[in-house]
Amino acid sequence: MSDLSERLAALRGRIDKACASAGRDAAEVSLLAVSKTFPVEAVREAYDAGQRIFGESRQQEAAPKIAAMPTGIDWHFIGGLQRNKVRKVLGDFGWIHSVDSLRLLEAIDRVAGEEACRPRVYLEVNVAGELSKGGFAPDDLLASADALASLQQVDLMGLMAIPPEGIAAARGWFSKTRELRDRLAAASGLALPGLSMGMSADFEEAILEGSTIVRVGSALFGNRFYPA
Repeated sequence: MSDLSERLAALRGRIDKACASAGRDAAEVSLLAVSKTFPVEAVREAYDAGQRIFGESRQQEAAPKIAAMPTGIDWHFIGGLQRNKVRKVLGDFGWIHSVDSLRLLEAIDRVAGEEACRPRVYLEVNVAGELSKGGFAPDDLLASADALASLQQVDLMGLMAIPPEGIAAARGWFSKTRELRDRLAAASGLALPGLSMGMSADFEEAILEGSTIVRVGSALFGNRFYPA
């Protein structure tokens, strides 16, 4: 067994343990392997170890990886998305985790109709009101409930959140995100079954608060290198 296979097995074991602690079925939680900046060889190794869900943050970087890999993979776009890049992203990705405004969401809905596709979307929420992060403010999100319910071409899966740095407080922010999701579901009449919460350092806390998909990169692939 390769080092990556061992890390993948260990991560799945930690997910199972966190689910057991929360009284949840481990099948409710998906592991999203964040392969951004890593070469296609690393993606292939994870695929050979059984991983089928991968996350990328740049369409241009992801496109050759997607072309080189087998079909049957769920590719998730997790980076910042500009409206003028929506069509390209929808061509490669069936899932988008980083929809941070109603204007962007409406653009995705329109382009998806033109391209005859149906993306699955998470709404990025800035629960802590951090100036350094994008995302819907909670009050603005709730005020958009009727507009969200009127969309025709996207499947709204739920909310995505990245808490402020500091693992000690992460669980509280995950709890606030879950509560906001529940309020939005009640206000909009949408199911919103998902919560995209938790990364390498805090995914177990996220699972305890209801996360359905955890985004793990460095704990699986190793430290990330960003070219200067």
